[in-house]
Amino acid sequence: MIDRLLIVGNADEVHVGAHFLKAARQLAIAVQFRDSSAAFGTSAWRQKVDWWARGRRPSRLREFSAEVLRDVEQFQPSHLLTTGIAPLDGEAMAAIAARGVHTLNFLTDDPWNAAHRAPWFMDALRQYDDVFSPRRANLADLEGLGGPRVTCLRFGYAPDVHFPETATEEERGRYDADIMFAGGADADRVALASALIGAGFRVALYGGYWQKHASTKTSWRGFVDAPGLRKAVSGAKVCLGLVRRANRDGHSMRSFEVPAMGACFLAEDTEDHRAIFGEDGSAAVFFRGVQDAVDQAGALVKQEGRRQAMSSASHRLITSGRHTYADRLLEMLRITSEQISEDRPDRTRTLSRV
Repeated sequence: MIDRLLIVGNADEVHVGAHFLKAARQLAIAVQFRDSSAAFGTSAWRQKVDWWARGRRPSRLREFSAEVLRDVEQFQPSHLLTTGIAPLDGEAMAAIAARGVHTLNFLTDDPWNAAHRAPWFMDALRQYDDVFSPRRANLADLEGLGGPRVTCLRFGYAPDVHFPETATEEERGRYDADIMFAGGADADRVALASALIGAGFRVALYGGYWQKHASTKTSWRGFVDAPGLRKAVSGAKVCLGLVRRANRDGHSMRSFEVPAMGACFLAEDTEDHRAIFGEDGSAAVFFRGVQDAVDQAGALVKQEGRRQAMSSASHRLITSGRHTYADRLLEMLRITSEQISEDRPDRTRTLSRV
């Protein structure tokens, strides 16, 4: 199926690239890793100019692409897996393809999102053999590129990172909350968090920009690493599962990670969330709109037995359901090994069971 795998992604332990690296090692695949953060390594001023004036271009895009090409020549992988808006230009992708390497991208973000749109990446994306997107909403756009085969494949979780962990007695006060959310302060999220705070809930918010809004800054608890997130989940009665609307998401990384950590999950009502968690109220509670979220949160906060039952159910569902990044990597490699006939009328796939 695969001889050698080269991965280009973020090496931080909470990022998908690092999860796939650990998964490859777990599966005893010969693997080499190139940290994509090196593509941005220059002065802060230069980074801003390149990002805002040059189409969100990493400052070392050309140099980094050349480094990956050297990795290919030296390591001689059979497959290249990149994650997200990977900093490889079209010229490098063409050169990698010419060396017979099968190229895959796990597209963590929507490249049509105005915050991510980058002409250089769209050019490179057309040259991949396979693109795997966790969002259904951009499948037609990806297929319209006319290059890669497109498959819908959900996010997952990393068992060595996403597991239940209770805060110590000394730490408990730091993480105690009625409702917790970890993620950026998008406008729709601010409106929801503000309503929950206004309703009297003890809300814990982690991530960027919450401190910039008058209605949420007092509930902002900074940034958390992986152990901190596990303790924040255990310290909250209810954890929110919010999607990023600008990304056209139906679910997010947190949709798998937070339940794997043992959360009572209150999630936006989406097609993906219902497909993952099943009937409303069994492994997750779904909400539609701000007031519904406030009402559902109020009921859950008061019902400890119900919360514990849902936490157990969602944890069991995710951790026993072949949702690890090793499972996702195996599925990607299985698909890339298949021979698809040239006259197949529909090259877009949806893997509903994963």
